[in-house]
Amino acid sequence: MAKDGIGVRVKARVTVRTNLDRFVGGATEETIVARVGEGIVTTIGSATTYKEVLENPDKISKNVLVRGLDSGTAFEILSIDIADVDIGENIGARLQADQAEADKRVAQAKAEVRRAAAVATEQEMIARVAEMRAKVVEAEAQVPMAMAEAFRSGNLGVMDYMKIKNVGADTEMRSAIAKEDSHQKSGQPNS
Repeated sequence: MAKDGIGVRVKARVTVRTNLDRFVGGATEETIVARVGEGIVTTIGSATTYKEVLENPDKISKNVLVRGLDSGTAFEILSIDIADVDIGENIGARLQADQAEADKRVAQAKAEVRRAAAVATEQEMIARVAEMRAKVVEAEAQVPMAMAEAFRSGNLGVMDYMKIKNVGADTEMRSAIAKEDSHQKSGQPNS
């Protein structure tokens, strides 16, 4: 069987003689044409490569004649002459290219699904960050109320409150100094 996938077109001239004694009830001209065509296709299909067909077109004729395709018909095949052999497109290559294109479209679709999933995950993360920020703001809003309640109940004194404010101011100052140092080391101007 031909494995190279090259299309081969063959034109054949068939010479027949009418068998008058079989003419009534015998197979018609169309039957002969169909049988010869099938024989040609089978012979070409059994060739190892299309080059073998090009090199030996008479082999097609001989193989078809040997099959006795005219039996039971109103005609006797006298000769089959191969008039022309044309090489068509590389069907195997076209099928491979079509498969590669289909594979590419499948890969692109899968990539689009992964991209959409990544975008959805990113949006979920953005929403979670916003939710966490809202919780922090809510918690920070409760600090002054808790401190006021601690003052009223006597659990927090003025001196304790001043210590808390000093620690906060000290932390802000250290953060500002660290920011200045990091800008100087990186060579960026202070903002």
